[in-house]
Amino acid sequence: MSRELCKAAIEGSIIAASYAEILLNQAIRRHGEDTPVGYPDTAYRLPVIRSLSGEDTPTIGDLPAVLNRFKANIRHEPTLENAKLAGEATLFAAEIIEALKYINGRNSYRAPYMGFVSDAVLRKLGVPLVDDTIPGVAVIIGKARTSKDAVTVFKELQKRGILVIMVNDIIEQLLEEGMRLGVDYMAFPLGHFTAAIHAVNFALRAGLAFGGIAPGKREEMLKYQAERVDAFVLALGELDEVRIAAELGAIHLGFPVVTDQEVEEIPDLFVAEPDYVKMVQRALELRNIKIKIVDIPIPVTFGPAFEGERIRKEDMHVEFGGQRSPAFELVRMIPMDEVEDGKITVIGPEIDEVAAGTAMPLGIMVDVAGRKMQEDFEPVLERRIHYFINYAEGCWHIAQRDICWMRISRDAFAKGFRIRHFGEILYAKFKSDFPAIVDRVQVTLITDEAQVHEQIEVARRKYAARDARLAGLTDESVDTFYSCTLCQSFAPNHVCIVAPERIGLCGAVSWLDAKASYEITPTGPNQPIAKGECIEPVKGQWVGVNEFLKVASHNTLEAVNLYTLLENPMTSCGCFECIMAILPEANGVMIVNREFGGMTPCGMKFSTLAGSVGGGVQTPGFMGHGRSYVLSRKFIAADGGLARIVWMPQELKEFLKEGITRRAEELGLEGFYDKIADETVGTTIEEVLPLLEEKGHPALAMPPLM
Repeated sequence: MSRELCKAAIEGSIIAASYAEILLNQAIRRHGEDTPVGYPDTAYRLPVIRSLSGEDTPTIGDLPAVLNRFKANIRHEPTLENAKLAGEATLFAAEIIEALKYINGRNSYRAPYMGFVSDAVLRKLGVPLVDDTIPGVAVIIGKARTSKDAVTVFKELQKRGILVIMVNDIIEQLLEEGMRLGVDYMAFPLGHFTAAIHAVNFALRAGLAFGGIAPGKREEMLKYQAERVDAFVLALGELDEVRIAAELGAIHLGFPVVTDQEVEEIPDLFVAEPDYVKMVQRALELRNIKIKIVDIPIPVTFGPAFEGERIRKEDMHVEFGGQRSPAFELVRMIPMDEVEDGKITVIGPEIDEVAAGTAMPLGIMVDVAGRKMQEDFEPVLERRIHYFINYAEGCWHIAQRDICWMRISRDAFAKGFRIRHFGEILYAKFKSDFPAIVDRVQVTLITDEAQVHEQIEVARRKYAARDARLAGLTDESVDTFYSCTLCQSFAPNHVCIVAPERIGLCGAVSWLDAKASYEITPTGPNQPIAKGECIEPVKGQWVGVNEFLKVASHNTLEAVNLYTLLENPMTSCGCFECIMAILPEANGVMIVNREFGGMTPCGMKFSTLAGSVGGGVQTPGFMGHGRSYVLSRKFIAADGGLARIVWMPQELKEFLKEGITRRAEELGLEGFYDKIADETVGTTIEEVLPLLEEKGHPALAMPPLM
C-alpha cells in the first residue's frame, strides 16, 4: 500500500471539504437557506448524498449538516481505509459544489460541456449496458501528454465499445483533434474540476434506478457498485491532492484507477501505466471486463460508439433510399449448398463512380444458411443490419425493409470506405454474433437501378408473407413464452415475460427475438416458459409462468398478470421506453415516454415516476413498457385496452399515430386518435378533463378503473 497516496487523499479531502464549505456559506448568504437545490431531470435530487446517506436535501440550508457529518469521518492516519473514507467525503464535497451551479433553476454548463447527465440518458443506456453492447464505462480525468495521445486513448476505448466520460483538459485535446463528443457518440464531456462527480452520480443512480436499492443503504450500494457497475478511471497528467482524493473515492466504489504517472501503487486499485495503448487494456483487466473484438477489414473505426452518429446532407458523399432513391434490405434463409460462405458481390457502380451528393439505388441481400436456422429468424437478423451499419464510423442508417435510408460521409469516403465494405461488416457480424444459427453467409449489394427495381419486388413478397405469418402469432397460438433476465445484471429480481403480443419493456426483445436468442445461447437470459394451466384468462395469468417467475425473481415475486396494470403487473428494471399510470379522475391511463421531460397529469415527471416503478418491484397502477405494446391487442386488455388512454406526449402520439388509428378502427373507436390529450392541451388533470368531455372520450363512459 502507498502511504503517500493515502496521505495525499486525506489532505485533498480536507481541501475539497473546506472549498465546498466556503462556497456553500456564500450561497446561503446570497440566496437564503430556503433556496431549492437539485439537479434537473432526475428523481433523486442530489444522487450521491441521497444514495449514500439517505438524506433528502431540498434546500441549500440542508447541506451544511451533511457536509459536516462527512468531514467528521476524515481520519488523518494514512491507511487505505481512511483514504477511502476521505475519498467518500470528497465525493460529498464535490456534489455540493456542483449542486450550487444549479440553484434557482440555472445551469452553469454550456456546450460542449454536459455537466449533470439526466435520468433519461441513464435509462436509454440501460439495455446496451446490460447486453454488453457497452461492456464498460471509462472515466478519463486530466490531460494526456499530447492531443495525439488523447486520441490514442479515446480510440482504444471506442473500438472496444466503452462508454467514455471525460473531465478536464482531455475534452479540449479531443476537440482540437476533431473528435466527435456527446451522447450520440457515447462520449460525455462533463466539464472541469468537480464535474467529475457527475460520473459518480451517474453510477450511483444505476443502483437506485435499476438495482432497487433504497436511499441510505450505503453498504448495499457500495456492494452493488463494486459487483455490477463495470467502470474504471484513467488518470492522466499530474496528480494533485484533490484529484487523488476523488480517485480514492472512485476506488471506494470499487472502480480501479490507472494513471500515466509514476506512483507507488496500491496493488489492483491504483496502478501506473505510462503507455496509453497498454493503459486501456490494463484497466479492462483490473475491472475484469472481457471484450471480443471482431476484426473487420474496413478503413474506418467500427463500434457501437458510432450508432448515434448523424450525417447531415452537406457532410455526405452519397445516400441511398429515404425516398431519394429505391432501396431495400432483405435477409433470406437459403439451402446450405446455395450459399458460398464469405462471398460478397457488388452489382452496379461503386460510390467512387458517382458525383458527391448523389442519391444511388441500393439493394442489400444477405443469404444465410445454418443447421439451426429457421425462417422465423429472418426478420430478427434483418433488424440487425440497422445496428451493424451504424457501428461503422461515417455510416448512417435508419428505418428498415424497403423504407431504409443510408448515408456515407465524405470523411469515410476519403478514408476508402466503399459499398463492398457493407458486405464485409454484415458477413463478419452475422458470423460472430449468431454462430449457433448461422453457418454460411453471402452478401449481394446491388446499385444497378434496374436490378434494384426487380429485386425489391422479391423482397416485398417476402415481407408480405412474413407479416401474414406473424399476424397469426398470438398469445393463444403458442404454448411457450420466453423470459428475459438480461437486466438482472443491474436489477437482480426483475423478470420480463415476453409473449407474442407483448414485447419486452425495453422495446428491443420480441417473442421471436427471445426464441432466436435461446437457440443461439440455450443457457442465456431468454429461457422458454411452458405456460401451463391458465388461472386468469382475462387478466393473463398461468401456472407455469408463475412458477418460473418465483424462481427467477429469487422468491421475491409470486404471480404476474400480463393483461392488467392494476393487480400483480409485470415488474420493470428501469430501461423501459414508456411508463403507464392510472388517472382515476379521468377513469383512464396516461403514458409518458422517457424522452419527454415535462410534467404529466399524474403530477410527476418521467424521472420521478421511473424512480418508483423500476428496480424489479410490482407497483399496481403503474407499469413500464415498450412503445409498440400500446398497439398490441393484449394492451391492458383486462382494464379496457386502448380506449383507456387519455393522455400521452405529442411526440409519442405522433410516433404511434398510424398504429393507434388502425387499432381504433378495429375496435370501432371512431375518431379516437384526436380524443387523446397531449401537453399542448395541458399537463394537469384539470386542464385535460375538459377536452376529454368535449370530445366524448370513451374512457369517461367505461366501468370505473378502481
